[in-house]
Amino acid sequence: QVLVVESGGGSVQAGGSLRLSCAASGRAFSNYGMGWFRRAPGKDREFVAGIKWSGSTTLYADSVKGRFTISRENAKNTVYVYLQMNSLKPEDTAVYYCAADQSSYRTYVATSPAHFGSWGQGTQVTVSS
Repeated sequence: QVLVVESGGGSVQAGGSLRLSCAASGRAFSNYGMGWFRRAPGKDREFVAGIKWSGSTTLYADSVKGRFTISRENAKNTVYVYLQMNSLKPEDTAVYYCAADQSSYRTYVATSPAHFGSWGQGTQVTVSS
């Protein structure tokens, strides 16, 4: 059974930090790229950050570059993906989702939601000014 579970969301003041965690199990997720997306109220889901299956390449949306860091840890049966978020802004307020690429060993970091399957249920991040 494939399971993707996010945690670590919460409320923070502008300028603060949060660390989101994602645990993906039930498939050989170590062979798949992973990504973080977010959906703000009234907006479409957007790419935030992604990491290649090997961990060798990361990619960020321009809006979070320099403030957010994605990383991954491949354990025996579970892949853990983290999103360290610093210098948070009110516009970062959204539900954040973790997802796994649908293709194994992709040679680049995918950014389109259409390339991702096995989505988590999301975790709310609220940044107040």
